[in-house]
Amino acid sequence: MIHRRLFMKITAASALILATPLAWRPAWADADDQATAFIKRLSDRLTSVVNGPGNEADKRAQMRQIIDHDVDVESVGRFCLGRFWNTATPEQRQEYLRLFHDVLVNSINSHLGEYAGVRITLGRTVPGDDQATVSSTVERPNNPPTEVKWIVSLSSGGPKVVDVVAEGTSMRLTQREDYASYLLHNGSNVQKLIAAMKQQLAQNS
Repeated sequence: MIHRRLFMKITAASALILATPLAWRPAWADADDQATAFIKRLSDRLTSVVNGPGNEADKRAQMRQIIDHDVDVESVGRFCLGRFWNTATPEQRQEYLRLFHDVLVNSINSHLGEYAGVRITLGRTVPGDDQATVSSTVERPNNPPTEVKWIVSLSSGGPKVVDVVAEGTSMRLTQREDYASYLLHNGSNVQKLIAAMKQQLAQNS
């Protein structure tokens, strides 16, 4: 299957800085706060959907809304296609991104039942140039805790998730490797990948 698998100063001088107006805060501190607050809201909403009332159809619809609002699906999709994005036609790119969105949603929704009772505890946030990594611990009943890092892009007008790294395994890197392997075994034909994605969606519908 193509899609097999289906964000982490205390001296006299620093005390003075903390006492000064907000304008004195370094830029990375704002990115840190923004990413942390974003993942806190996102994790609260995710656990609310998974652990809350409602039938499976309602939860799937809510999860789709979360993905559409908080995940940069286009950026992730382009990353996953890698160098083959440049060889795809405009029509293939459009269709691929539509299918990638549906595959992502289906993959996440298919595991909703496994996360009943989930709890997400946030850890430290590490800022970068245009993104931040928010660490967290995901706990599920009868399962060992999982260390999850949320990679948050801060360069597209608002924070968006662009990757999830669970126990050191990157979602988007894994998917990119899967697609590259499939394409290299199928003549680098993007249309064949599109056909396989359609088949995958049909089997899981």
